[in-house]
Amino acid sequence: MRYNRGGMGTADLHVHTALGDGMAEIPELLAYVEENTDLSLVAVTEHDELRAALATRDAWARGSYRFDVVLGQEVTTLEGHLLALFIEEPVPGLKPLAPTLEAVHAQGGLCIIPHPMSWLTRSVGQRAIERIIAEGDEGVRFDGIERSGSLAARVTAKKAHRLNQERYHLAEVGGSDAHFLQAIGSSYTAFEGSTATELKQAIIQHQTHGVNGHHPSLRQLGLGQVVRQQWRGIMVTPRQMGWLPTIGSFFKRVRP
Repeated sequence: MRYNRGGMGTADLHVHTALGDGMAEIPELLAYVEENTDLSLVAVTEHDELRAALATRDAWARGSYRFDVVLGQEVTTLEGHLLALFIEEPVPGLKPLAPTLEAVHAQGGLCIIPHPMSWLTRSVGQRAIERIIAEGDEGVRFDGIERSGSLAARVTAKKAHRLNQERYHLAEVGGSDAHFLQAIGSSYTAFEGSTATELKQAIIQHQTHGVNGHHPSLRQLGLGQVVRQQWRGIMVTPRQMGWLPTIGSFFKRVRP
């Protein structure tokens, strides 16, 4: 997926691999980003472990790629998923939101709300977002909110965007939540610069913009591939995805 960037850097900050519940092996992912996108950076964010991100960075370091790799993890908190970016140590999952935010910031990482308020997956809801913002503790904070064209994000995207503009004023970032190669870069973060350091500073300074492009359709992905990915999501990382510990809070969010 090629972009007319106009000198801006682009980063997809939410990508999964076959080491978790994604479908792409790491060499495939790196080759696809190199050959089929103009992304400046990509963040690998597997559920509740850093192994995939570290393996991706190791493979990237052995090659010669024009883009950079950011370490990340999609942490399952008891109040929904949280993207931890620019970390070097795994963040424990299945804990309350506040200590998880604090743990990410303690190692210099940034915390992003993925697919905000979505009832299609384990997501941080409006009450939790507003509680954390109201508390205003230095280490217990969100650094950004995701804008994405993924199915999980789409159901509440307009509401989340409106609330962020009117109330939250968090840095807006883009991430595809890609579980398939074709989805990588379908949503991305635009920022001034091209390096991981410049991206991190842009998020901290609220100088980023989330962009939604074309997200592949079910027909483009193939029904069989989608069914296999959903099965992987259930069988590969059932504990990591926090199925049992968070199912109660999930039903609380969707209950009338």
